[in-house]
Amino acid sequence: MIAMAIAKRAPAATVDDAADIAARVDALDWPQITAELDSQGCAVLKNLLTTDQCRAIAALYPDDAHFRSRIVMGRHGFGRGEYKYFSYPLPDLIAELRPALYTHLQAVANRWNEAMGIDIRYPAEHAAFLKRCHEAGQARPTPLLLQYEAGDYNCLHQDLYGEHVFPLQVAILLSEPGRDFTGGELVLTEQRPRMQSRAEVVPLALGDAVAFAVHHRPVQGTRGSYRVNMRHGVSRIRSGQRHTLGVIFHDAK
Repeated sequence: MIAMAIAKRAPAATVDDAADIAARVDALDWPQITAELDSQGCAVLKNLLTTDQCRAIAALYPDDAHFRSRIVMGRHGFGRGEYKYFSYPLPDLIAELRPALYTHLQAVANRWNEAMGIDIRYPAEHAAFLKRCHEAGQARPTPLLLQYEAGDYNCLHQDLYGEHVFPLQVAILLSEPGRDFTGGELVLTEQRPRMQSRAEVVPLALGDAVAFAVHHRPVQGTRGSYRVNMRHGVSRIRSGQRHTLGVIFHDAK
């Protein structure tokens, strides 16, 4: 049932052909992205989506037909603001974007796990990884659309959702800084063993994405690799409205 739902696509969410997305992803500078992921735990994917694509995805937010649930952050102590999880079948662009990004991130994920002494390996195709999630009871889609207003923020957190976790995720800024909103920077923190936490603020433009570690990542030390714990959040929105598309590769219980 789940596999059939995934295969049956929703109408395209953008004015552009969603089939172009795989080509846009393939054209990114993946050697540079990989190097930044290894050294910093995050990497910016410049101009991943067009302005029209960003506006069209953000415009889906009021239509609950596209979503399985709505979360108001303040009710759960997550911060202020809200977000909605998409339902299957995903809009075409997101359904194409998810496996296209996974294809390039899968090798990084496997290499990270090997460096950290974790036995889990990820298959080459995203559909095979989703099958693993669904067989374990993680069958609810996790791509989400976040909406922030002035005064909203997102507390530091990790998007885990179950036993099966893909160690990288992607967030795409759908609003234009300085025009649609001010403030609202993506913040990453890295908790190193027996050391103080390190913070990273990631500046993004409209249509830019950032790939980053979900839970932990390896760091090379003098005695080999060790794990650092990663969290992410969003600083306070000073004015306006900010929309973000979150692309998480594992599904939820």
